[in-house]
Amino acid sequence: MALSEALAAHLQSGLTTLCRAWAIDRADGVSFGFTDHDRELSFDGLSFRADTGLSAMALQQGTGLSVDNSEAVGALMDAAITEEDILAGRYDGAEVRAWLVNWRDVAQRHMLFRGTIGEMRRVDGAFEAELRGLAEALNRPFGRVYQAPCTAVLGDGACGFDLATPGYVWEGPVREVDETSSVAVFTDNGFEPEWFQRGRMDVLSGAAAGLFGPIKRDTTKATGRRIELWEPLRAQMVAGDLVRLTAGCDKRMETCRFKFDNLLNFRGFPDVPEDDWLMVNPARAGATTGGSRR
Repeated sequence: MALSEALAAHLQSGLTTLCRAWAIDRADGVSFGFTDHDRELSFDGLSFRADTGLSAMALQQGTGLSVDNSEAVGALMDAAITEEDILAGRYDGAEVRAWLVNWRDVAQRHMLFRGTIGEMRRVDGAFEAELRGLAEALNRPFGRVYQAPCTAVLGDGACGFDLATPGYVWEGPVREVDETSSVAVFTDNGFEPEWFQRGRMDVLSGAAAGLFGPIKRDTTKATGRRIELWEPLRAQMVAGDLVRLTAGCDKRMETCRFKFDNLLNFRGFPDVPEDDWLMVNPARAGATTGGSRR
């Protein structure tokens, strides 16, 4: 993107009043603004704080589809980026925008970088965040995998199933939580046994609001419905926190047909023969009727 005429003229004047500004937009809708200027700036409906100690290393940019990258370094501050939020993963994949700004006239600005936060590290009371450019999304392998289970993610564009369909989502309070926040107990919500196994639990309120985890087990006992996650949430839940449970899918054709009534969008290949089918000889093949080898 070319510089605006006003900013280009300012740069050519020989006496500049420039600073850098960053905006961080988390997946949970929370946004922060930072600047290396000594006064707060405001534009695009966001205030850019000057007392954060945030700075940026050299930005590497290339032509074509090469991946742009940089790093942002800053002190951990209670009012801005906290250590608890970093450990909870609230900044994982957050969108980052960076500008060169004339602080005397913030309308004169130029976007230097747009991307997402990659790896985030803590070093001596500060944080270092890897910034990944927009081309990073093109660095992933694409293609179909020929296997019996479905390769789609429940509810994505390939699957096409609407997770808002009644009967597949439950919202309510947690009755009991273990100390690791990996097991929660609910009053039985009337769903079939193991209905939410391999599904997802989203936390809607409390200290862990905005976090989620994949469900490892969904068991029903006399004490209530017990949901166990694959790994603990990175923030503590307490009894009374509201959560959303989403039904799970084990990627089998039968599940797609009978549980979700979505067989037309099934993305697996259940009739693909075994890996060694070309090497099987008639004497060892068992049934030789020419029928299915499933």
